[in-house]
Amino acid sequence: MAYTKEERSLIDLCRSLIQIPSYSGHEQAVASHIRAYLLVSGFDEAYTDEYGNILGCLRGKYPGRRVLFDGHIDTVPAENRADWRHDPFGAQVENGRIYGRGATDMKASVAAFLHAAALYAARHGRNFAGEIWVAGVVHEECFEGIAARKISAAVRPDLVIIGEASEMNLKHSQRGRAEIVLETFGVPCHSSNPEKGVNAVYAACRLIEQFHRLPPPVNEDMAGPGILELTDIRSEPYPGASVVPRYCRATFDRRLLVGETRESVLAPLEDIIAREQALDPTLKATVSFSRGEETCYTGAVIAADRFFPGWLYQENDPDLQVIYRRVRDMGYHPALTGYSFCTNGSHYAGEAGIPCIGIGPGRENLAHTTDEFVEIEELLAVSRYDTAVMEVMTPPRD
Repeated sequence: MAYTKEERSLIDLCRSLIQIPSYSGHEQAVASHIRAYLLVSGFDEAYTDEYGNILGCLRGKYPGRRVLFDGHIDTVPAENRADWRHDPFGAQVENGRIYGRGATDMKASVAAFLHAAALYAARHGRNFAGEIWVAGVVHEECFEGIAARKISAAVRPDLVIIGEASEMNLKHSQRGRAEIVLETFGVPCHSSNPEKGVNAVYAACRLIEQFHRLPPPVNEDMAGPGILELTDIRSEPYPGASVVPRYCRATFDRRLLVGETRESVLAPLEDIIAREQALDPTLKATVSFSRGEETCYTGAVIAADRFFPGWLYQENDPDLQVIYRRVRDMGYHPALTGYSFCTNGSHYAGEAGIPCIGIGPGRENLAHTTDEFVEIEELLAVSRYDTAVMEVMTPPRD
């Protein structure tokens, strides 16, 4: 298929981002590449912050609102390379698709909004109202929304466009995510005389079964119910030859609905523990949120509890509706729906209360897969969507 010069430049930008490996904590090369692109494209600011997030800003001549386009630049590893039909960092173009790690999650979307902002500046100069910010965010795959805290504090946006894959639909909500840890504490003894001790694994199994019976919370405005799913379990000592285990730790993935808090999420689990302890005084157990810590490529340490709130932007909101009508006028037919997974919107909307809309090329279920790809037509279309957002939120005065 023949592409225009502008379309070809976007495709090339997308491919160049995919060709740079950028696993979480190792995003420096791709951040530098984006900074160079921002500088040559005439951005007023192009810098990295403490965590290594790359930010760029175009400032209009007239007062107005700040719109931020957010996209993470880290990816999960390209494991099982022998199973890939395409080089995960080759950005091969085949049958209208670009293949590679991060194609859908989410370098195509980053390329789309970078290119849209650069063209917007080229066409209008600074004859628009407000500010256009772009951000390439680090460590999202580990901590959804945590590195974004630095960005919202610096930018103070009025609206955030989350570039996660949306199949060209407009996402106005998202389930959050928490990682919950159940710990049980026993009394070790020789397994030939188990009555002398307290088995921490048996205690954990009793509680896990009770947790499993809890009815999931439901919010009809959200994409799916709240989920509590056991993801791993381990005991100590390990290996435990002839020893009754003294400790057991089980981890649960909890998908959060809007309005759920740390306290409300843990309360039913704590109630189960209290009820079981009343029946068995030897049972000792706690539940808490797991805490993660990683080192950024800048050397800064990023650490947080793994609790990332859900959010909801009402369908009748004026900004969402005007963007929706604009892209429909362009000939597209997006649905208004929500993300089933977690994004940086957990901070912007869930913590900071900043309105968010998700717009991105690609299907959600292609993220983290072998032979990940993005459709070129969706890449081009989403860049047009992003331009439409700029025209609505930071209108030109030509």
